[in-house]
Amino acid sequence: MLNTVNLFIALVVAAITYGTPLLFGTLGEVLTEKSGSLNLGVEGIMFMGGAIGLGGVFYYEKAVESPSAFLAVLIGLLCAFIAGGIASLIFSFLTITLRANQNVTGLALTIFGTGVGQYIGEIMRIREGGFVAVGNDLKAVFISSPFPQAMQDIPYVGKILFGNSIFFYLGVVLAIVMHLFLNKSRTGLQLRSVGESPATADAAGINVSRYRYLGAIIGGGISAVGGMVYITTIAGCVWNHEGLSGVGWLAVALVIFTTWKPLNAIWGAYLFGVLYWLYQFLPSLLGITVASYMTDLIQMLPYVVTIVVLIVVSLRKKKENQPPEHLGLSYFREER
Repeated sequence: MLNTVNLFIALVVAAITYGTPLLFGTLGEVLTEKSGSLNLGVEGIMFMGGAIGLGGVFYYEKAVESPSAFLAVLIGLLCAFIAGGIASLIFSFLTITLRANQNVTGLALTIFGTGVGQYIGEIMRIREGGFVAVGNDLKAVFISSPFPQAMQDIPYVGKILFGNSIFFYLGVVLAIVMHLFLNKSRTGLQLRSVGESPATADAAGINVSRYRYLGAIIGGGISAVGGMVYITTIAGCVWNHEGLSGVGWLAVALVIFTTWKPLNAIWGAYLFGVLYWLYQFLPSLLGITVASYMTDLIQMLPYVVTIVVLIVVSLRKKKENQPPEHLGLSYFREER
């Protein structure tokens, strides 16, 4: 019985660890899509956030004798957010101002962002003559829980509730704040109106371009933070360009799976976190050899689940579960 409980606790902790980067990536894309922009470049944005976020922390540690834990986390967050914001600004200029096709531009951003992230990571590695890694003291800050050990040692629930990195708690708070913003604030409702019916919003005096720019840029920044969280927690504060592959696409799938609701993104991200963890570590934990095609099948599970949810949502046709009506479409004021 005890072994079963310990296994369950370990599974939940693993789900939280692997789901937290997905939570940030998903929340960023939810905000972007609520404003009417379909940014399929989340994969590239998270690559940039991971490389530049880690680079900011790494060079900050090198520049000072006694680096501050608070400043290290803040610098990592800011560097990743700015990187994602700049990438999304390029996307917004092309799709909102120049009215380029959003699908094509997003896919191009994936290629561009992935290349930029890998280039920056490789440049840092060559300049440092080896792995780009943060010292153990700062690494512990990113990985360890901010709560006292006594709270983490509470039987059964301590490890789950209080044994996670600070990014887990930031992600949950962000999801709640985003829910309240989109559903309770005037600004959030105006942003949603731009995604649903930009012509109506424009007629009401709402600046459609401004809201779409802000939604895409802030959303892209949040998604990029997810890349930084992956590198500093799962990858152990060591640059690993292979680890991030596919995480951005999982975040895009999660947006559909959670029906564009920030609160749903909390449990959805950790469900996907379990599935993401399973295909990587389950065979080794069970001490069995799994054929490569079985590993590929397990890796497909999140996408299969997303397709099933998409079919169910489409059949039910509930308005609250549908994507923004003008998602992925350019707005031409002349056609109003």
